[in-house]
Amino acid sequence: MSTHVESLKSAFETFLEENEKFENGNGAAGTRARKALQEMTKAAKERRKEITDTKNARKNAAVSQ
Repeated sequence: MSTHVESLKSAFETFLEENEKFENGNGAAGTRARKALQEMTKAAKERRKEITDTKNARKNAAVSQ
């Protein structure tokens, strides 16, 4: 499995934990939750690129056969 998928999972778990702390009144946890969301955004963009590249490679391989 892609390292970006693992990064997404990890960041989402972190977000859930920190968001719960934030909802319970811990203001600093809000910053950590936002950081986890930013990491998810970066990993999602990279995974989207991987998917597109793989899709295009498969398409090109099928055309050249």
